[in-house]
Amino acid sequence: MNVALFPDVVVNGETIPSAAVAAEAQNHTAPRDKPGIAWRKAARALAIRTLLLQEARARGLTADPEELAPGRVETEEEALIRALLDDALSIAPVTDAEVRAEWSRDPDRFRSAPLWDVSHILCACDPRDAAESAMAEARAKAMLARLDGDAKGFALAARESDCGSKAAGGHLGQLGPGDTVPEFETALRDLSEGATTPAPVLSRHGWHIIRLNAIAPGQVLPYEAVRPKIAQALEKAGWARASRDFIEALAKGAEITGASLASI
Repeated sequence: MNVALFPDVVVNGETIPSAAVAAEAQNHTAPRDKPGIAWRKAARALAIRTLLLQEARARGLTADPEELAPGRVETEEEALIRALLDDALSIAPVTDAEVRAEWSRDPDRFRSAPLWDVSHILCACDPRDAAESAMAEARAKAMLARLDGDAKGFALAARESDCGSKAAGGHLGQLGPGDTVPEFETALRDLSEGATTPAPVLSRHGWHIIRLNAIAPGQVLPYEAVRPKIAQALEKAGWARASRDFIEALAKGAEITGASLASI
């Protein structure tokens, strides 16, 4: 990206180096033919960060980095921004009435995890090897084309699978969310009961033909079981709104060039 095409970002007289914006742009998505979108997102993010750091220092706050995870400790700037938000923001506690109202909007949203009874056929390959992957895909497509569509025909075809489940006709048993690789689960969620994927599905293990034998939908959970989760979500949303309002207030009183704090 030619950084000379983009203006400097200046926040209350403090210039954000173009190199910093270019580095931050790597963290933002944009169409391949429109790199300027990623640049503008990065400029906005760094302008907000600079505003917050300026306010934290103006208030005389100090950083006290905390451990976020094993081996991951906050930077001085992250800790300073956290200290600022703790100092500046205050939200009302979430009430029981608010939690119940959120639950009452659609109790059906709060369910236990479903269970899927699944069979599959695997044509194993290393997806990073283009030639090997192409051969495995062709084999999977040929196998899919001769399936009868019923469970018996699938079990017969599964004898050629590269998975140990072939001894059980490809049957994997009951699976729940997170029990298999993401690509497999995504395809599984799109299937209706008794259906087979219309095309092979690629995962890090190779090409799969997947059959959803049966599904046990998750049960609607009682209010008391989901109350803590709903309260936590409402509290998080409240903090997000308060943070947004605080940043907008800072931006209104600031002089900013080279970046727009409006959402892109």
